[in-house]
Amino acid sequence: MTRILVIGGGIAGTASALALHKAGFDVTVHEAHPDTAEDIGAFLTLASNGMRALAQLDASDVVTSLGFPLRSMRVLDDQGGEVAHVPLGEVDDAFLRYRCLRRGELNAALQAELSRRGIGLSHEARLESVENGSDKVTARFADGSVATGDLLVGADGLSSIIRRSIAPGAEPVYAGQSVFYGYTRSTPMAEETGHITMVRGSAVAFGYAVSPDGETYWFARVAGQALPADELAHPAPSRWREQLVELLRKDATPAAGIVAASTDGIMATNATEIPLGTPWRSGRTLIIGDAAHAASPATGQGASMALEDAVILAKSLRDAPDLDSALSLYEACRRPRVEHNITASGEISRGTRAPSRTGRASSPQRPGDDTLALQLDWNLDMRAISGNAD
Repeated sequence: MTRILVIGGGIAGTASALALHKAGFDVTVHEAHPDTAEDIGAFLTLASNGMRALAQLDASDVVTSLGFPLRSMRVLDDQGGEVAHVPLGEVDDAFLRYRCLRRGELNAALQAELSRRGIGLSHEARLESVENGSDKVTARFADGSVATGDLLVGADGLSSIIRRSIAPGAEPVYAGQSVFYGYTRSTPMAEETGHITMVRGSAVAFGYAVSPDGETYWFARVAGQALPADELAHPAPSRWREQLVELLRKDATPAAGIVAASTDGIMATNATEIPLGTPWRSGRTLIIGDAAHAASPATGQGASMALEDAVILAKSLRDAPDLDSALSLYEACRRPRVEHNITASGEISRGTRAPSRTGRASSPQRPGDDTLALQLDWNLDMRAISGNAD
């Protein structure tokens, strides 16, 4: 049985391990953090394509027990007027509806699912180096331990050590916006749950959703200079709240009141992206998820794209006759789609792509949209549909 090492126990790593295990491979996950991964406090949305990938991993129940569904999206102008209210994704299928949930809760649930299925997961396993051999790949960790396998999958995120070994110099670049996240239970207006509201503000792109128990999840994307590294390392939530409220009060929308009512648990990051064309593999080593194709969060597709990676990688390895063919098949299916997402999301963050009436940036069909359901269908051979892969 082929032995696969997964480096990184975040969303991409845990989902890949679930998929590889389902495909019959011997897989172990090595996570540098002592428990779950980073970004524990922030939240995300899983789109219908991400939920479809989870269904193929038999993990729908795990995720639909978390967070809350989003059935529609409202769009407000800078005066608070509603300019659109449209359905989101595949709303008629409970397992494919958009879902809003905390990143840390999703990560913990997927790691627990690894344990339930008997998949090895080691914490505090900080990777130091990778050595590609002709028939094996070796991972060396900071504690002196060593692991060997037939393939190493790097799911170690934006600051990937493995990417640096494959593509030295291919570092994330600033995508033009700083992103803030927060929560409040003291929203100054009544709001129904089940939808996300996007505010097309004059100075800030703002979005919020209300959970069934009345907690408001919100984010704000602010164009301009990147937040200094020192400020991110030593957060100043109170100052961030004051600065955001000052910007948001320029408009007659609920956004300023939502932020003003929030606690000091405000989080911030800089939107970054991986340069197009970054190599993904070398020998018996492959990077996936944010390590390979991180995009700014403007399209809200980061986690869903990582889940797609997991299913399509496992199916490619299962169906192709050898490792090189499998990785070539995987990359041919994935690169056009994820790099289109990097481009579209970056254009939204930089303000070079105009929003449509629905509040989303106008965008052509993503490469692979017409074949995605086939690519994700666990019962279909990847080789049989590879000729249709965009």
